[in-house]
Amino acid sequence: MFGFLRATSADRIDTLIGPGIRVDGDLAFTGGLRIDGEVRGNVIAAPGEPSVLVIGATGRVQGDIEATRMVVSGVVSGSIHVTGLLELLPGARISGDLRYGALEVHAGAILQVELRREAPAAVPAPAPAPATAPTVAAAPKPAERPARGLVPAANAA
Repeated sequence: MFGFLRATSADRIDTLIGPGIRVDGDLAFTGGLRIDGEVRGNVIAAPGEPSVLVIGATGRVQGDIEATRMVVSGVVSGSIHVTGLLELLPGARISGDLRYGALEVHAGAILQVELRREAPAAVPAPAPAPATAPTVAAAPKPAERPARGLVPAANAA
């Protein structure tokens, strides 16, 4: 249906806010949502469920956004929190705070943001380094050379 989204059930678009439509108020959604119109309010995906939010080239959102995955080629003013991949296509204009699991920014996207990468909760903390330090062999000392312009006495004629 949309060329840049794979046709998996996690990326399926269930709801469309078309061009010329304006929504005043918060939106809560499950599954997939595409915005080609204007939303003045928060756009929040159902917690704990996979979701995808697409903001098309004519789409505008003034408010906070929360989703699992998000693709933007329109305008967003507000905080964005994406736990998975946030993809900013050419023409995207974002102002606000960005919290993301993974970020892909295409040439032509305009950002006036504070970026904060958040590690996924399922990833365990890295193991501490071993207590013993490895032994390192000393590097050989380079041969001494006379200072530039000076000739050792043995070689002077």
